[in-house]
Amino acid sequence: MNYLEWMSPEWAHVLFVLFLSFLIGLEREERKGKDDRYSFGGVRTFPLIGLIGYSMGLLSGGELLPQAIGFAVIAGFLMISYWHKLSSYTHAGVTSEMSGLTTYLVGTFVYHEMFWIATALTVSSLLLLELKEALESLARRIEGEDILTFTKFLLLTSVILPLLPNTPLTQFEINPFKTWLVVVAVSAVSYGSYVIQSLTKGQGGLILTAILGGTYSSTVTTVALARMAKTEDHPHLFSGAILIASGMMYLRLIVLLALFNRALMNRLALPFFILAMIAIGVGWFWSRRSDISPLEVNKDSKPKNPLEISAAVFFALLFVGMLVATHLTIHYLGNSGVYTLASIMGVTDVDPFILGLTQATPLSTPLNVAAYSIMIAASSNNAVKGIYAFALSTRQTGIESLRFLLALAALGLVPLFW
Repeated sequence: MNYLEWMSPEWAHVLFVLFLSFLIGLEREERKGKDDRYSFGGVRTFPLIGLIGYSMGLLSGGELLPQAIGFAVIAGFLMISYWHKLSSYTHAGVTSEMSGLTTYLVGTFVYHEMFWIATALTVSSLLLLELKEALESLARRIEGEDILTFTKFLLLTSVILPLLPNTPLTQFEINPFKTWLVVVAVSAVSYGSYVIQSLTKGQGGLILTAILGGTYSSTVTTVALARMAKTEDHPHLFSGAILIASGMMYLRLIVLLALFNRALMNRLALPFFILAMIAIGVGWFWSRRSDISPLEVNKDSKPKNPLEISAAVFFALLFVGMLVATHLTIHYLGNSGVYTLASIMGVTDVDPFILGLTQATPLSTPLNVAAYSIMIAASSNNAVKGIYAFALSTRQTGIESLRFLLALAALGLVPLFW
């Protein structure tokens, strides 16, 4: 920090502490003015607490024990204030008292010249204090299941991932860290789609459901839309939405390839992007065509939470299995065997197979073979989704969806002949 020549560092520190703690006191003073009940502190008390924190640091020479004792003394005074508040009111918050402890810490951080932390602590406190109504409203809207889901996501990303070794193991070059990183990436895309679907439930229509569902799993979305179409007389809308979901699959694959194998992404980004735009454009245009039924589509179905620990473990095992199968197929059956495996994997979710190829290339699978296999797997998956739609939806919706997805599958094979 730059100081004016006539001002000593201690004076600058004191003014900085006064400025930050005054902001907290100002917010508390304003809140106290809106509430007739007793409330601790204001524009004088909080600056004094901040100065006490700075003074304890200065007098102790930065020793931790005296600063901790000062913190305990301030906490004692704040406890008396909170006890008085509890004796006067049935429902008493402790926000102001906690703000006092935060202000004491701001003073100590300034003494240690941790100016960024002191400022960040002050700004964060002001936001939490000022956004009381908004945060309480948000807490009422969030269900316990959503909190549990986010906790699972943190478990996958922040707890399990750092513990895994980042070293290739066995003859198949399986890297535990990269394997779980693939799980994390797919889970992040799935969870993001789920959150947006939950927040926009009933507001974005069927097309938004197709777009967000396609970023998670176009196969699952196709099955869900086809079953929904069974009770709805909107063949153009549903067949167009199913095609859009498959178009989003190509965009999702571009993102995943960019994360795990840039060489493969460079080979496939352009054709996949063109296929995505064709599918999304045609699907949107087709969905805009009027259907016979004038009734609105029932969109009350709640998106299913995709983030389960068991599902993540199963995906990891499936990913490792596909990686091993690809190595063995290349070794014993050659390129044609990998192409056959790619066409078979289109029956299920193609992500484990495709992401397995990103790790096997170029160690055991040539770049061109991997690129061709990914295109074959995606086209095979589109053809299978057409069969799913035909079997699960109404006759007209099923026929239209099957035609669109078979055409998209054929277009997906065109780059093979470039």
